[in-house]
Amino acid sequence: MPPESILYRKFTTESDIWSFGVVLWEIFTYGKQPWYQLSNTEAIECITQGRELERPRTCPTEVYTIMQGCWQREPQQRLNIKEIHRKLQALVKAPPVYLDILQ
Repeated sequence: MPPESILYRKFTTESDIWSFGVVLWEIFTYGKQPWYQLSNTEAIECITQGRELERPRTCPTEVYTIMQGCWQREPQQRLNIKEIHRKLQALVKAPPVYLDILQ
């Protein structure tokens, strides 16, 4: 959940965008739980202090940039769904990116 949902129980379209960024992260980690190595209290502390989930090894930089756009601390600075759609469409049309995931 985004900071405003944790701290103030505020749920908006912008908080849904934050969650979409987390869903992308979960896809590229093959279903890992965000902050799985931390207690709930520690995870909340990380989120409210502005820490971001790290880029998964199998995630292209361009997709991680979209995730980061979803995780802006200020809700009005987050990407909107039209921007996300445009960026994902551009990635689909771009030549494939190959990752060296065996490192």
